[in-house]
Amino acid sequence: MFSHNKRLQYTVHVSMPNPGLANLMLEQFGGPQGELAAACRYFTQAIAEDDPGRKDMLFDIATEELSHLEVIGNLVCMLNKGAKGRLAEGVDEQGEMYRSITGAGNDSHLTQVLYGGGAPLVNSAGVPWTAAYVDTIGEPTADLRSNIAAEARAKIVYERLINLTEDPGVKDALTFLMTREVAHQKSFEKALYSIEPNFPPGKLPGDPRFTSVYFRMSKGEADLKGPWNEGPDWDFVPMTQDSGPVDGRTGWASVELPEGDAEVLRAMATRTQSRTDIDPTTGAELGAGVTPPPAATKK
Repeated sequence: MFSHNKRLQYTVHVSMPNPGLANLMLEQFGGPQGELAAACRYFTQAIAEDDPGRKDMLFDIATEELSHLEVIGNLVCMLNKGAKGRLAEGVDEQGEMYRSITGAGNDSHLTQVLYGGGAPLVNSAGVPWTAAYVDTIGEPTADLRSNIAAEARAKIVYERLINLTEDPGVKDALTFLMTREVAHQKSFEKALYSIEPNFPPGKLPGDPRFTSVYFRMSKGEADLKGPWNEGPDWDFVPMTQDSGPVDGRTGWASVELPEGDAEVLRAMATRTQSRTDIDPTTGAELGAGVTPPPAATKK
């Protein structure tokens, strides 16, 4: 059961409207790294979670992400306030009004004209929010790793937004939101490491023939080595065009078919086989005014 506290989790104060910055803020409102995506990701995980501790953590963080959605939404709306009023009431000349919502090359006219200076569930390019941003798979050792990465990506976006403004109130609120991404990342890491074993994700172990093999699949300059591909835990295997299948077999795909299916497939292959004894005239050649040579038939 949810209830709404009318006060924000963190106070928002904007010194001066800035519709261009408001538009960029939408990345954290309706974008793939934004607060709604995070809230839905953790909420769906919490519902399915069987461990009571992780369930509480996921519900708590999902609910806090909704609070953050409210904070970033208010930032968007406060930054849009001036242009919203002028556009709604038509108090400016046409040219000045247009300049105010497209200044510095921003795309805030999308949110001003289509959404009235509100906080729509779109990213800064106007792309609508989608449930495809929620990548829950229902396995804690995989979902927690995804959550850690999601918090890291969100923190980076907040850093970039902080660097785009000199407004102290906006910086202050964004710094709070960025910092909470760090706290959530810590919680998810602690929860992951509390599952033993947690790698590889899931239940089944990997095939021991390949779990510690590094395949060098590119060539050119000298191979660069590091802990990701060398040392006692790794077997470094260079691969070339002449390398055979790593399983030691033929490398060809095959299937065993019932005789009836095999006969039908052979008939289809015969019917659709390309002829090699003709040189057909193409539409591209006719369109280019090229007169092709007479078709030669092999004997």
